[in-house]
Amino acid sequence: MSSKKIIIALLSIAGAGIAYYALSPLFRNIKRDDPLPVNVNVKEEQDRMPGEESVLPDTLLAANIQGTPAHPASGTVRVVEADGKRYLRYENFKTINGPDLFVYLSGDLEAKTYVNLGELRATEGNVNYEIPKDIDLDVYPYALVWCQQFSVLFNSAKIR
Repeated sequence: MSSKKIIIALLSIAGAGIAYYALSPLFRNIKRDDPLPVNVNVKEEQDRMPGEESVLPDTLLAANIQGTPAHPASGTVRVVEADGKRYLRYENFKTINGPDLFVYLSGDLEAKTYVNLGELRATEGNVNYEIPKDIDLDVYPYALVWCQQFSVLFNSAKIR
């Protein structure tokens, strides 16, 4: 076998591996159904008197998710508070998968300034991400799903 054929074969194998790495996440959907965070130190709803704190979390902000032309998405993002903690909650969420996806709170759609809430844990369903106490949502009004590897926005919601 000539060295030219060996080089072509090796490049073909490497190209196939790279293509698989880049494209395979697109075909893997990850479903999750996190429960709605609740206030645990209060009476059940049926035992609660008017004016007493509810077991259900307070919704502070909410917005619809906007996909991009290359990365369609749907669902709602809510900021809820339960037991003194705030959560970014994706509800009825659906997006396509990709490599190296993370959830950010950001000051803009380009993720120039952001707070990383962690890896995207699902491409479908209901998912909670705890928001650190010191984060000002007026400074970070966007919830983003961001591909770190390629610096690409997958979807967003303006949660003001």
